Amino acid sequence: MAFQIVINIIIAIMWMFLSESYTFPSFIAGFIWGFLLVLLLNRFFSANFYGRRVMKIIKLMLIFIRELLLSNLSILKLVYTPKPEIEPGIFALPLEVKSNWEITLLAHLITLTPGTLSVAISDDSKTLYIHAMDIDEVNKSVKDIKDSFEKAILEVTR
Repeated sequence: MAFQIVINIIIAIMWMFLSESYTFPSFIAGFIWGFLLVLLLNRFFSANFYGRRVMKIIKLMLIFIRELLLSNLSILKLVYTPKPEIEPGIFALPLEVKSNWEITLLAHLITLTPGTLSVAISDDSKTLYIHAMDIDEVNKSVKDIKDSFEKAILEVTR
């Protein structure tokens, strides 16, 4: 994948030299041409096309932004409720992610989302403990995290 990115950048620089325009828009045009060329010649590379992973990273960022907005709205609703009936608590999330990088990314995404906080990870790295400001159903919370963040992280890293 890194080799494909380097080839794409080299094509973009060559485009700038051939067009005799050393500006940023010229580099971007060359990068787009290089992207298309690497896509067309993908069968000659041993690794998968890097554009797919870039799209999955963008998808993960969009999922995080969506969850961030929805959590902010639910916290705002709790703050402005005169007598909120909240049930704070800690629940265990069984992990499918295995590497330290994947676990750290998941814990950070959960912590950055308002209303939740990653508290600890088990010694065998198979369970993440999460504090939630309002837990209606633990199974629903676990399913929501697994279907959004954990699934997207696995798509990006594997």
